[in-house]
This record gives sequence, C-alpha cells and structure tokens, in this order.
Amino acid sequence: MYLPSHFAEHRPEVLQQLIRTHPFGLLVTQGEGGLSANGMPFIHDAGEGTGHGVLRTHVARANPVWREARGDVDSLVVFQGAQAYISPAWYPSKAEHGKVVPTWNYVMVQARGRLRVMDDAVWLRAFVSRLTDRHENERVQQTGASAPPVWAAGDAPADFLDSMLRAIVGIEIEVTQLVGKWKTSQNRSQADREGAARGLAAMPGSDAAAMAALVASFGAAT
Repeated sequence: MYLPSHFAEHRPEVLQQLIRTHPFGLLVTQGEGGLSANGMPFIHDAGEGTGHGVLRTHVARANPVWREARGDVDSLVVFQGAQAYISPAWYPSKAEHGKVVPTWNYVMVQARGRLRVMDDAVWLRAFVSRLTDRHENERVQQTGASAPPVWAAGDAPADFLDSMLRAIVGIEIEVTQLVGKWKTSQNRSQADREGAARGLAAMPGSDAAAMAALVASFGAAT
C-alpha cells in the first residue's frame, strides 16, 4: 500500500478499533490459480499470537478458498472505514489561488499473516456462537427496547445447527503486520481542513459525517 508518512497511522488501539467497528474484511489469498478475494466478517483478538493478534472468520465449505489458499505465504485482509469525496470548492485556497483539485479521503487497515484452516466442529461452534452473540447484542443495544430479542445459536434445533456447522470451515490468521492509512486531509492547511470538514458535515450519509469528524480531529498539516 502506498503510504506517505503524513497519512500513516501506527497506534495499535486506533487500528484495532477500526477492525472492531468495521469487521467485514476483504480476505485476499494466493493459490495456484492466482489471487482470490472474499468478503467475510472477522473477529480480531488483539491479545493473542506473537505479533498483532489473531483474526478469525469462517467460510462456506463450498467456497474453495480454504482448500486453495497457500499457507506458506501471507494472506491479506483489508478493513475499510469511512470514505468520502473531497471537493476543492470547500477549500478557502480555491478563492486565493485556484491551485486545488478534488481528492478522496478514506481510512483503512491492512492485516497480513499466514492463513490456517480450522476444520473442527468444537472450534466452529464456539466461534459461530461468539460471532453471533457479539452482533446480536450490538443490534439490540443500537435498536433499543423495540428490538426483537437476541437470537442465540442455541435457539435453532440441534440437528439443524449441526448440519449448518458441517457446511462451514474456520480460518485463523496470526497477524504479523498491521498497517493503517488515515487519508483525512492532513496535507492541507488548517483553513482548508476546516472548509472540508464543514462541507462534509453538510453532505448526507454516515460516511460523510464520520469523515467530517476525522478531518476536524487532526492537527496542523505536516
């Protein structure tokens, strides 16, 4: 990933928070047929492994990625956060000299490590239960008292759940490299950043609102 120093984000707590907030990652693997990309939800256990934690997910058994992905080279997982178009019309410098162009702001975390297949019923049951509990609890907390009650894996008939578990395979990746890119107008002047933040705040959508906050939160350009 192209990473100018002023866009680099190194703080582990910031990188880990983006993965927690945006857990649907793009897994890029290499096999005999070349590159393969699959989107899937991950859980990141920061305190495990010897590097930057462990990523866990599961795929359909019918998906060939778990058989074809090479385990002797790194796989890549990309987590994408807020992203938004930045108009030069928002910059005060446009009126001063006109030497401005559009750009795109975004935040992203890339994780690398060796992929390990977990074709084990006990592992899968524990992981699926944990993944479901996390997102069901978040759903209820975000929706409030009107939300349907939490669904748990144990709510499904045991034989049905067993058949579903047989249809998936687990994946673990011990992360050896965790890189963040926060392109949030750090290379612009304070006035231009303030203009971009105001412009984004006036746009509809959660990405624009999140990017407006990120642009406003950074200090002077480097």
